[in-house]
Amino acid sequence: MHPLKVLGLCSLLLPLALMSGCGPSDSSSASSASTAPKVVAAFYPLQYAAQQVGGTDVSVANLTQPGVEPHDLELSAAQVAEISQADLVLYVKGFQPAVDEAVAQQAADRSIDVTAGLQLLDGPEGADPHVWLDPANMSKIGSVIAARLSAIEPEKATSFTTNSTALTASMNALSSEFTQGLATCKAKTLVVSHSAFAYLAKAFGFTQVGISGLNPEAEPSPARMRDVAEVMKANDVSTIYYETLVDPKVAQTIADETGASAVMLDPLEGLAFDSTGDYVSVMKTNLETLKKGQQCL
Repeated sequence: MHPLKVLGLCSLLLPLALMSGCGPSDSSSASSASTAPKVVAAFYPLQYAAQQVGGTDVSVANLTQPGVEPHDLELSAAQVAEISQADLVLYVKGFQPAVDEAVAQQAADRSIDVTAGLQLLDGPEGADPHVWLDPANMSKIGSVIAARLSAIEPEKATSFTTNSTALTASMNALSSEFTQGLATCKAKTLVVSHSAFAYLAKAFGFTQVGISGLNPEAEPSPARMRDVAEVMKANDVSTIYYETLVDPKVAQTIADETGASAVMLDPLEGLAFDSTGDYVSVMKTNLETLKKGQQCL
């Protein structure tokens, strides 16, 4: 073929070559993103752990959007589809009934109940699911996620293990900050509107007294409110804690009756709608709140 004809043909085919991947393109990076393991987390702390361990090698979605109370989560059809298509689903069994049902039907063999293998505490209505409020448990959850991701994507196992080790170091440092910051607290009774803080209380030397049980929407009886007020007076409690995403009126009522202050303590079940923080920054804010509220000298 004449050289000029060849040149003309190449110039005509060049745009097609670029589109089809014959020339420089970003198709390989797009393909890499689409083949990354897809992790679905039921609510925020599990999203955080998955992102810390998986890094850029995984895609992480959270079923509970910022500002939504996770106990009340109802799944859309699209979210059920997300669960069915995920390589790994992270959840806490018994915490979100809608998620439990979807996992059982769509992802029973591709899911992790992150409380399995942890030492669970008894709550007013059974095992307490709020394990993430002890940083030591977050470290263990990260290790479990790393092991499962390594099985899914063996060529990235070293990265997952390294990231899990870094998460453990971060959680150990956070635990040390709490231990040191709360070592001299005068008040050892932790009065909370919702019994979500038992793991934090046990780890750092407090006794939790909850107005309502494990479900923050449960209305406490007048008798229970009187009992909590008596505990506060008997133990010289000056602060009662309410939480994000839940109406503080019950805590405020008892605070008004006892002369205590009502202060927000975040159970980290989800981030507030406008939050710019993460697990570590919110926990550090909690530490400063506790140091003041528990009269830590």
